[in-house]
Amino acid sequence: MTGITAGPAARRTTALLVLLAVWELLSRVGWLDPFYAPPPSAVGGVMLDLAGGELWPHLGATATAAIAGLAAGLAIGIVLGFAAALLPRLAELLEPVMILLNAIPRVILAPLFVIWLGIGLASKLALATILVAVLIFFAVFNGIKEVDRRLVERVRTLGGGRRVLVREVYVPSVTAWVLGNFKVAVGFAFTGAVVGEFVASSRGLGYLLQFAQSTYNAALTLALIVIIMTFVLVLFALAGRLERRLLRWRFS
Repeated sequence: MTGITAGPAARRTTALLVLLAVWELLSRVGWLDPFYAPPPSAVGGVMLDLAGGELWPHLGATATAAIAGLAAGLAIGIVLGFAAALLPRLAELLEPVMILLNAIPRVILAPLFVIWLGIGLASKLALATILVAVLIFFAVFNGIKEVDRRLVERVRTLGGGRRVLVREVYVPSVTAWVLGNFKVAVGFAFTGAVVGEFVASSRGLGYLLQFAQSTYNAALTLALIVIIMTFVLVLFALAGRLERRLLRWRFS
């Protein structure tokens, strides 16, 4: 059983190592131009140099903007989602705006936020927040709309008011919907922070990416892409553990 369980992970690791070995070999024999596709050894060397000290302040800046944007987006999305679902007249005004924001690639707002808020943390926080808030708004709004109306009517028949409905019916339903979108929200928050830094910033992983692009440094670009992917995978793993813990009641 242990071998069966470890099989997929072992095969993926083997495939990755083979790909890296072939890439390294092709670079060394000259079939790949190192200017455009530097070998994995060169990329690894850049990553080690970054880890020696330069990386951490930039990673901290990106993580701060992403985590703060995630928290703010969750709070705004939940509040607006509940308000729109419970107040039909507010929904008439709010839902079209959210649909419009959801229909466009929201990262195009990054230059506007830079103009309004400058190149500091505020513009990155704003972009990460709006990316998350729109996603969570629809999770909450649809979560409440999908509640079985017969259950709502039974609670009202038994004398339960809006407060009881929110506490005993809507919140449990919305929790599942929000946590079901939590990993996506984490990715959106990190995307907002990096894109905002890429557009205009003096620090952060996006700033380093923009610097790598402007200097045509493919090794640094690939190293930063690997670092960003690794960090996002760690965030996804933490989000997955939180989701399983909070939704344990669904499987008990």
